[in-house]
Amino acid sequence: MKITSPALLDRDLSILSFNARVLSLAQRDDYPLLERLRFLCIVSNNLDEFFEVRMPLQMEAHQQRVMHGPVTANSCEQIASMAHTLVAKQYQLFNDALMPALAEQGVHLVSGGVRTPEQTTWVANYFKREVLPFLMPVSLDPSHPFPQVANKSLNFIVRIAIGHEEKIAIVRVPRVVPRLVQLPHAISKGQQCFVSLTSIIRANLHVLFDGARILHFSQFRVTRNSDLEVDEDDMSNLRMALREELAHRQYGEAVRLEVTHECDDALAEFLLRQFNLPALALYRVNGPVNLGRLIQLPDMAKGDHLKFVPFQPQWPQHINKNILLLAQMRERDLLIHQPFESFEVVIQLLEEAVKDEYVLAIRMTIYRTGADPRMLLLLQDAVRRGKEVLVVVELKARFDEEANINWAEALEATGAQVVYGVVGLKTHAKMLLIMRREGKVIHRYGHLSTGNYNPKTTKMYTDWSMLTANADLTREMEAVFRHLTSELPLPRMRHLLVAPFTLHASMIRQLEKAQRLARQGKPARVIAKMNALTDVPLTEALIRAAAAGVEIDLIIRGACILPVDLPAIKGRIRVRSIVGRLLEHSRVFYFELDGQVHMWLSSADWMSRNMVRRVELAWPVTDSGMQQRIMQEGLQLYLDDNLDGWALAEQGVYKALRELAPEDATLQSCQQVLLTQYHSL
Repeated sequence: MKITSPALLDRDLSILSFNARVLSLAQRDDYPLLERLRFLCIVSNNLDEFFEVRMPLQMEAHQQRVMHGPVTANSCEQIASMAHTLVAKQYQLFNDALMPALAEQGVHLVSGGVRTPEQTTWVANYFKREVLPFLMPVSLDPSHPFPQVANKSLNFIVRIAIGHEEKIAIVRVPRVVPRLVQLPHAISKGQQCFVSLTSIIRANLHVLFDGARILHFSQFRVTRNSDLEVDEDDMSNLRMALREELAHRQYGEAVRLEVTHECDDALAEFLLRQFNLPALALYRVNGPVNLGRLIQLPDMAKGDHLKFVPFQPQWPQHINKNILLLAQMRERDLLIHQPFESFEVVIQLLEEAVKDEYVLAIRMTIYRTGADPRMLLLLQDAVRRGKEVLVVVELKARFDEEANINWAEALEATGAQVVYGVVGLKTHAKMLLIMRREGKVIHRYGHLSTGNYNPKTTKMYTDWSMLTANADLTREMEAVFRHLTSELPLPRMRHLLVAPFTLHASMIRQLEKAQRLARQGKPARVIAKMNALTDVPLTEALIRAAAAGVEIDLIIRGACILPVDLPAIKGRIRVRSIVGRLLEHSRVFYFELDGQVHMWLSSADWMSRNMVRRVELAWPVTDSGMQQRIMQEGLQLYLDDNLDGWALAEQGVYKALRELAPEDATLQSCQQVLLTQYHSL
């Protein structure tokens, strides 16, 4: 049975649908108020990335009336319509629900119209002292052309009159000044009062334009194409080329313009012309332009009842803290479920390796690391201790390019060997390999993970990782590292599945095997958990398998192009999305074929980019105890979730399972079950 792409769901609409599910968390009465605000702000940040990465191709197709595969001249209009609806709902929640509810709890975002005389005086003085020195308005005329406006920078457009002459001025909001300021307690009447930088400027524009009449003004913000264009085949140094390209990212083609809802039509049209944007790219918002900046408020405001009860990841019970990890790894593989179990195990493993005089070499991949410097410092220490350190740094990790360039330069300065992977491919695999002399033999110890070596996100993202001394796995890990440094052909892999070589074909073969068994009347079941399903061949293989009788459960956090309402599959594919306090990030592929269980953990989603344009790993889980644990904690609990779970239904619509549950049903969140379970250990 052949299913063609037009029968599949639109990827970009599915991404926006995911963000609508995230926005629903801001409506949850069972979530603390400041956490609800945080999710509202997360949606803004997600939409920024969506417009920076996904919209440029859509905008080009719309403006030039051309097609780019599934992207058509009309698809941009559908996406813009859904995005406008989402943004309108976001601001409605902000204005009508969250801020009034927070005000009742003593947390206020104080706008100019409701400030007391004392607050107004304080804001005016703050403006003159901390803000005014950094403001340089540009009045537009032949000698002062429209200024360069950086991506996502906040600005004001102001129409002024000096005598009988009218002018337009542009004011850039300085990035060096805090975006959110707390008013002193003495003028807050026992409340927590905050003011935004834009409201401070807005209230004092008359000071900035002293001697002129202000006729109209609005905040505005432009979002630009942020994909970096680097030809890896035509350069001598990828790091230097990327650093140069990063400087241009701020000024890519414009794709979205945000203004306040009261912005004068003439000013809005003037801005659209300046940025060469169609009307559908204009977003009028009833509130602060860029709600994402308010993500600071949940951290600045006090009130335990307004925030989630803090959770501290636990040291795994099955790992003895008083025995060296390398010794425990020699006995058995060690499985870690983050963030319920602590990433500190991995930090300790690296620290042990650095300090162990018998460890000769350390190899590691770096994709996203965050601001925590401990792993960088440990790798530098390893070099100083005379160990061979090889780090594969992915310089093209989107929006982490500069941080990774800095890592690469710091490691090279210490003497580590740093490579940037394979030309044309992103290295997304997460692995750490330790080489240790034990007598006359070199033993290998490895760490494999579905998530990044980022101590911060490991406290918020769900991931699986495994510490292993299994020689079959670690020898193949060594071969992958050798391929990344030399680009020599990979030897035949018997255990690891590696993209772009074997992973894609192996998953399709498993689905085809399930399809054959189902046709023979034998039991076949598939459960796959991932962040996104957008690869067409894998999607079609899933549909063919279900049409043959295979029972399939998919747990997909974000984009999914598979339509569950195809008549051929008759409800045999069920798609769930779990959206809750934690970000679902783990990838688990489970096949139960005629009584035989095959399970892999992986760094890869079922997306074409992961399967074809990235170096990815999937490793087998063969231990029955580990399989049972992953099945229970990482799959079955998710399938049973009727509180944070959403079901994909007809026409790509997601339905909240909590709203579909019977009145007497017990609602259960898989994340909360695991947080409670591990907290009580």
